[in-house]
Amino acid sequence: MAVIVLRVRLISGDNLDLTYEEPGAGSEDEVIDHVVATLAEDPGVLRCQHGDRLLVLYARGVSAVEVAPRGAVL
Repeated sequence: MAVIVLRVRLISGDNLDLTYEEPGAGSEDEVIDHVVATLAEDPGVLRCQHGDRLLVLYARGVSAVEVAPRGAVL
């Protein structure tokens, strides 16, 4: 299972740091490709974690996504 940390900028201008896990992925690059492909679709939805909370991220509210460097703090 590969896990990445995303910094998401919403259309409102707010930023969120989220953790996204992909159970079937072998590498971080595969997870990043999946995130980009999902958010590029019209009904794009990702289930992420924000701390201990489940967060559902809808593509229509996202203006930018940045993959956090190692050591990112949530």
